[in-house]
Amino acid sequence: MGKGRAVGGKLIAGNWKMNGMRADGVALALAIADWARQQGGPALTLLLCPPATLIGAIGAAIAGSPVVLGAQDCHPAAKGAHTGDIAASMLADLGCRYVIVGHSERRQNHHETDALVAAKGAAAHKAGLIAIVCVGETEAERDRGEALAVVSRQLEGSLPEGTTAENSVIAYEPVWAIGTGRVPAAADVGEMHGHMRRLVAKRLVDGADLRLLYGGSVKADNAAELLAIADVDGALVGGASLDARAFTGIAAAVR
Repeated sequence: MGKGRAVGGKLIAGNWKMNGMRADGVALALAIADWARQQGGPALTLLLCPPATLIGAIGAAIAGSPVVLGAQDCHPAAKGAHTGDIAASMLADLGCRYVIVGHSERRQNHHETDALVAAKGAAAHKAGLIAIVCVGETEAERDRGEALAVVSRQLEGSLPEGTTAENSVIAYEPVWAIGTGRVPAAADVGEMHGHMRRLVAKRLVDGADLRLLYGGSVKADNAAELLAIADVDGALVGGASLDARAFTGIAAAVR
């Protein structure tokens, strides 16, 4: 894939997970928004996915800036008796443009299946949101030589019908690299992203243009190397997204 063809350019997404009180979250968002305003050009999208309690406040903080708003999860149903859950349409109503589905922490801690992830992605599309569909193998699966097979199976089962490069993004996050400080070798990342590109190119008419993100201990000091790998169209950032300097340092690596 030509690196400039990814729909929307490079995407640097910050997943705040279950972190942040209102004051700290707003201060963080304002600092990132101020940095983004000073940058030029359309080649980079900065996305913040705060916890549900902060979505409204962060949306207000970044209003009028180049930074866009997202959420960390949604329910597959449009409404109903689902205590504690949030519908994709509710997220859109708050100003979200993206939603993460199928993160490994959801798959593991909440026992989410590929079919459920696909249903959440479909709900996101119906609400007009861009779904960031997460895939990735565990350390045991990689050690057994199953990484490509696992990700292939997850992609097959987790991408809903109607997936396009306009309404979806895929994030590859090797589970063993999330929050551990361990990062796969560049050759391994390149192999996986090339593999995913071939799979989506076969399945989707515009699969060559669908953005493929890398996630898993992405930091300012390794971002340039990771983002230079073929078919890496951005990053899904966890811990480093909670620090404005670290997160904007990753974004600066795109430039």
